[in-house]
Amino acid sequence: VSFTLEAGKTLAVVGESGCGKSTLARMVTLIEKPTGGALTLGGVDVLQSHDQKALRQKVQLVFQNPYGSLNPRKRIGQILEAPLEINTDLNAEQRADAARAMLAKVGLRPEHYDRYPHMFSGGQRQRIAIARALMLNPLLVVADEPVSALDVSIQAQVLNLLADLQHDLGLAYLFISHDLGVVRHIAHDVLVMYLGSTVEHGDKETIFRQPLHPYTQALLASTPGLAGSGQARKRIVLTGELPSPLNPPKGCVFSTRCPHAVAHCHDQRPPLVDLMGRKVACFEAEKLASQ
Repeated sequence: VSFTLEAGKTLAVVGESGCGKSTLARMVTLIEKPTGGALTLGGVDVLQSHDQKALRQKVQLVFQNPYGSLNPRKRIGQILEAPLEINTDLNAEQRADAARAMLAKVGLRPEHYDRYPHMFSGGQRQRIAIARALMLNPLLVVADEPVSALDVSIQAQVLNLLADLQHDLGLAYLFISHDLGVVRHIAHDVLVMYLGSTVEHGDKETIFRQPLHPYTQALLASTPGLAGSGQARKRIVLTGELPSPLNPPKGCVFSTRCPHAVAHCHDQRPPLVDLMGRKVACFEAEKLASQ
């Protein structure tokens, strides 16, 4: 998986369960250290740097479940001040002022500073989680399905908050999601993963308008109102099970379930090539584009 993410932009990583989305999030945040490759932040190779602690502060994570990501025994002020206490030299008064200011930025009131997580709704808790992620002024926020545990009406409020914060602070988002409706609302670019590999990557409008990889077509066809042109307008039924990541197919990772697979798809791994304004890994993509 390879991508570039600019300040003020959102890259959505999509795919079904088990495709590697959350593993990618853990790699980017260095919760798990990659065994190979490079991770560059602001021109610095994080994996080779001798000061990873300082660089880690520039990448923060918003977890999926707001009911489990906040310590129920701590007041909101303590939760927000913890990153500052660990990573800065601010005194108690300065930390408290910063926490209250951040509460206001995410649409909460100063009096919420002294309350406990159980006193808040799911949407409010996720706002608190977002505030905590922003306390160290990160360059990149990794949002791992941040609205999937919320009601639909609350999802829109949190997504709008994320968009406003991005506009005001110039944040870059790596947005992990399986909900293509949410992705269409917030993303600038989309990266489609299958079995740990990138199968299609490009501008959101380009991919939603005309997906070229059969897996992307199937994903869009499964979501009402999001199907693109051509094949994606038809109902696409994928047969078979997701192969084991420990024993992936020899050729194309999608070949065992692909309705368009031909003989060499099972023996050769297709390269990620530029085609019609995006990158796609499929031997048959050009043929599918002309249909």
